[in-house]
Amino acid sequence: MTQGFSREPGTESPVSGISPAGVQKVHIWALTIALGGFLFGYDTGVVSGALLYIKKDFHLSSLEQSSVVSVLLIGAMLGALGAGRLADRHGRRRTLAVEGLVFIAGTAILVFATGYAMLLVGRVVLGLAVGAASATVPVYLSEVSPTELRGRFLTLNQLMITTGILISYLVNLAFASGGLWRGMFAVGAIPALLMVAGAMFLLPESPQWLILEGRTDQARQVIESVSSEERANHLIELATRRRATEDKEKDSDKKNWRVLLVPRVRPALIVGLTLAGAQQFGGINTIIYYAPTLMEKTGLSASNSIFYSVAIGVINLIMTVVAIKLVDRAGRRPLLLGSLTGMLVMLVLLGFSYVADMSSVLSLVFMVVYIASFAVGLGPVFWVLVGELFPSSARAAGSGASTAVNWASNFVVSLVFLPLADAIGPGATFWIFAAVCAFTLWFVGRYVPETRNREFNEVDAALQARFGRQPLQTQASD
Repeated sequence: MTQGFSREPGTESPVSGISPAGVQKVHIWALTIALGGFLFGYDTGVVSGALLYIKKDFHLSSLEQSSVVSVLLIGAMLGALGAGRLADRHGRRRTLAVEGLVFIAGTAILVFATGYAMLLVGRVVLGLAVGAASATVPVYLSEVSPTELRGRFLTLNQLMITTGILISYLVNLAFASGGLWRGMFAVGAIPALLMVAGAMFLLPESPQWLILEGRTDQARQVIESVSSEERANHLIELATRRRATEDKEKDSDKKNWRVLLVPRVRPALIVGLTLAGAQQFGGINTIIYYAPTLMEKTGLSASNSIFYSVAIGVINLIMTVVAIKLVDRAGRRPLLLGSLTGMLVMLVLLGFSYVADMSSVLSLVFMVVYIASFAVGLGPVFWVLVGELFPSSARAAGSGASTAVNWASNFVVSLVFLPLADAIGPGATFWIFAAVCAFTLWFVGRYVPETRNREFNEVDAALQARFGRQPLQTQASD
């Protein structure tokens, strides 16, 4: 259980020497951790329906509407930047519990908001939790996942995100007839409470973090709770060797952002930051946040717009389930390349649908296929790679930096989308997103390695080779 459980030839268990009961236990841990992903999805998706009624109650302009949506992303960026240091200093489990409490606080502010300013404060606080969780969850999942199931478990985060988005759409639909936007936000407190309780009473600390802190006895206890004593000793030995190879610093500056500037880490950082930005500048959250608004522009009523946006949430969830089935079979690269190709084509067609004033049905079809293309590849695989590309000493910082760029890009896109669409039209705006997808398709083909069923040293060797660098030689697997 270093970067997931490492494989050991000759073991009896079908999954990394772990008993079926142990695998089931790890699944429970993963689902509990991924509640952070659910809240990420719910609290970013719920505003799409709530905004239709908030703008009327508080008489918000287009810019004010955009700011209510996008200010969450400022908090998310700050939360992601701080999550790495917090998780490295206090552990993954405690960090997740704190994030749950911040989710609850942000939800309470929104539910009792009395005006525009209070809405902004609530969204910023909620954003801190969303950003921190989005950085912590992939790291935590990576460190409790068996190697053969690592892609599936890391994709579970995206599944929970899309489930949260879909549930938010359904909650919006349930409250739409009465325009009860406060109730839409309030439902988010339920999974936040479950996340806090799970982190406090159910989850173990990450063995990888315990090993990095020199607490090998505690790490052994966690591993032995799902595996044998012999297996635990083997994994501890591998992790200890890896820790020595990485020359982990012992002083107070050992866990700062400078670790990301080490030459060996730079290729992972370049891939992480590029995919983080491309995921957002490819336009995904303009559909997630503004689907009802876009559909309303075609002449549909507010309630019907919310109803049709549920179709987007359903296909998002279904295709994420497909991605979970494929990510450890087909691999990461094929899913990314196919995903980006589908997104590119649909964005071009979606642009034409607005320029040529086609029917709302065609626009909805193009949106749905675009979402399907995103959900089967770029959506989940980005989060998988964030948990796989960085060495253990830089994993939390690398995840935090990549996630922060993801949220910063999200902020820019969501803030400027409505004003830009008003200025040049939705069609031309979607074509800009298509150009981003075309660039990303080239980048993935050139620089992103396959990571399926590979230990960290194999992943690192492939990554360094794509950047023309020699891999670090080590005997230990991460």
